[in-house]
Amino acid sequence: MTPDFFSRVMRLLTCFFAFCAMASMLRAEPTHGIAMYGDPALPPDFVSLPYANPDAPKGGRLVTGNVGSFDSLNPFVQKGTPPWQLRFLTHESLMGRSWEEPFTLYGLLAESVETGPNREWVEFTLRPEARFSDGSPVTVEDVIWSYETLGTQGHGRYRSFLQKVEKIEATGPRSVRLSFNTDDRELALIAGLRPILKKAQWEGKDFAEATINDVPLGSAPYVVTGFEAGRYVLLKRNPDYWGTALPLRKGTANFDEIRIEFYGDDTVLKEAFKAKQISYVRELNAEKWATQYDFPAVSAGEITLSEIPHAKPSGMTGFVMNTRRAPLDDWRVRDALIHAFNFEFINDALTGGRQDRIASYFSGSELAMRPGPAKGRVLEVLEPFSESLLPGAIEGYTLPQSDGSKRNRKNIRKAADLLADAGWTVQDGQLRNADGAPLELTVLLRQDGLLQQASAYMEIYARALERLGITLTIETTDSAQYTEREQSFDFDLTFFRRSLSLSPGNEQRFYWGSEAADVAGSRNLMGMTSPAADALIDTMLAAETPEEFTAAVRALDRVLISGRYVIPIHEYSIGRIAHLSELTYPKEQLPVYGDGVWFLPEVWWFEADKK
Repeated sequence: MTPDFFSRVMRLLTCFFAFCAMASMLRAEPTHGIAMYGDPALPPDFVSLPYANPDAPKGGRLVTGNVGSFDSLNPFVQKGTPPWQLRFLTHESLMGRSWEEPFTLYGLLAESVETGPNREWVEFTLRPEARFSDGSPVTVEDVIWSYETLGTQGHGRYRSFLQKVEKIEATGPRSVRLSFNTDDRELALIAGLRPILKKAQWEGKDFAEATINDVPLGSAPYVVTGFEAGRYVLLKRNPDYWGTALPLRKGTANFDEIRIEFYGDDTVLKEAFKAKQISYVRELNAEKWATQYDFPAVSAGEITLSEIPHAKPSGMTGFVMNTRRAPLDDWRVRDALIHAFNFEFINDALTGGRQDRIASYFSGSELAMRPGPAKGRVLEVLEPFSESLLPGAIEGYTLPQSDGSKRNRKNIRKAADLLADAGWTVQDGQLRNADGAPLELTVLLRQDGLLQQASAYMEIYARALERLGITLTIETTDSAQYTEREQSFDFDLTFFRRSLSLSPGNEQRFYWGSEAADVAGSRNLMGMTSPAADALIDTMLAAETPEEFTAAVRALDRVLISGRYVIPIHEYSIGRIAHLSELTYPKEQLPVYGDGVWFLPEVWWFEADKK
């Protein structure tokens, strides 16, 4: 990471917190873009996104690998398990995001956006040339139908938005206005990011019960042209794609074909990559990156190893505890389980100690809570909830550390004390409560899921819990069964990953809000119902000064980490991509958000002369 990269990050963060003056907030005319705070960084006549190469050649084939299976090609409904890439590659929204700014959108299907003085409404004007992949125009009727259908029949991630919309109305042949019933500046941007589907395709059909053959029509550059259930999906770039000349699309969607192959486990996928049967892999384990990527194709220059820095908050990665179930509803039990997790020893064993532990949900960023007791405005917003907050929220909280030895004696003793306080004592070598019931937990894992070494983590952890008299069973299941059980919260512990942005907003309600706690399919996997967290999210969304916004997020960070909902593991401070050397990307300016689907495959391209 170069000094230029960090200085650019700091400039962007400075811009993010430099709120626009009231005069600029009173928008009277449509504009080409909209930022959460301040004005868009790119002018109306921008040529391309700053991290895209507008002269990138088109062509070539990209093959990516997924572990598991799929039984749906509709990523917008609750039913089934679709390839996760589809909603990014095959469908578009009214606005598109620049990943070089904290949260700024520019016109995509819409040519302009206009808001009320306090963003109590937002109006979009469609581009006359916008088309679905079948050549039919994108209409206001399609837009309204998409908002209403996704908000009532779509996946849980889309439903809460519609509840905040007072009305949706056509204001012209190409314009639509959404008026909100909630004071929330972010809603105008969320509206711009909702996927737009074709209404006529679903006439006489049940959208929520779509079969695998009911592939939703989109307007994006890629179209599903073939598939074999559970084995592969083939996408091809639409030669008649309507938006090729848009600045937002210049230098993006460069591959003629993208094929998604499915593998039974990660080991087979990695072997396929070594044989160059797939085009790239993302490596999450720093130890493996350092020691296992010296195979012949790398030595021969046929495969390149690229590292992509970013400036995002750490987010949270680890093992989440389901507080809907006893005894995990007792914070002392959760605290004991965190103490028993010997991160320093496990990290050294599995990653060579190369990856630091996550310290909090927003660690590594300006939004992270500060060490020690809460002070100033952070303390002020926390104090009304002092009686319901868990220890550490106000006083300061740090994760327990071990001495790195296998025994972890100090933390095991602390865990035993916490369990005793919660009514659990060792009886005949097993931890039992007052009724004599044993403390037995099951960790649910997806077969070779995102964290490849998740089972290894849990196997070491299970041995530690045995010393406390706790039985931990590791249950590994296939992708379809895992998704079903995760969505119905049928687990004690499971692997957990939440990426967080430099502009946290309404998604926080879906992640940790009380209203989402018991909604099937919600992302509040821990089932937390915290009045403090709910209020802090409200404060964050209504903030009118940078100080208020930052204080609310830092306070929320304290509530989350002191809630002891997740056993944190290591952070992903850099993206690691091993790829065929024919694949390349703009190296001069990387997006501040680093690697993601917006980076690979979005702005990469194929160079045949590198073969």
